[in-house]
Amino acid sequence: MSALEKLLSIASPALSTAGQPLDRAYFEPYGDLGRELHALLTQRNGFFAFESALHVLPFGDEAPPPTLQSWNDNSCWKYEYGTLLPGAMLCFAQDAFGNQFCLHDGTVGLCEVETAKVERLADTLAEWAQRSPADWRGLTEFELAHEWQIANRPLGPGERLIPKIPFVIGGKYEVANLYAGQIVAAMRFRGDFARQIADLPDGSRVTLKVIPPSSKLS
Repeated sequence: MSALEKLLSIASPALSTAGQPLDRAYFEPYGDLGRELHALLTQRNGFFAFESALHVLPFGDEAPPPTLQSWNDNSCWKYEYGTLLPGAMLCFAQDAFGNQFCLHDGTVGLCEVETAKVERLADTLAEWAQRSPADWRGLTEFELAHEWQIANRPLGPGERLIPKIPFVIGGKYEVANLYAGQIVAAMRFRGDFARQIADLPDGSRVTLKVIPPSSKLS
């Protein structure tokens, strides 16, 4: 059994069962990695794993949102990051906090959404999947997500766990600092926040301002 097959063996059923062939042309700009992702989604078109801590996006107009296409459209949330995000980055999955697993610069990376910094994880999707359950739990923030869901409720569609005080400015990795937030709105806020702190020296004082959702999502 391959590493990807092992991951699928503990994952949810496909999020989209439309049965239509996936458009290969969408994946071609990402070379071998794009072809790997096409093969994975052809085998199972989007899924959850580790009690929803890992969310792999489905492809296709008939798939439940967010889809791979809508999520990566600049008008969804990426525009809020401005030039902080690399232009050629395909976000295909996310962890419990909404950090983005992505194809970027010929590698599989993890984009930390509070800062837009991308960490290289693997050279192939097979290598990305080839880690132990314990490693996966750390990579997807499973433990804290599990604790939050036991104390509160399961995460709903389109939700991720969002820190009330961002981790990058001292927010604690604990249940009390988390809430279940609508992921698009949360990503837009984080993009705006990441731009504001991008050039601040370490140790700077930061004031969080709450902006009404209507002004951010129009």
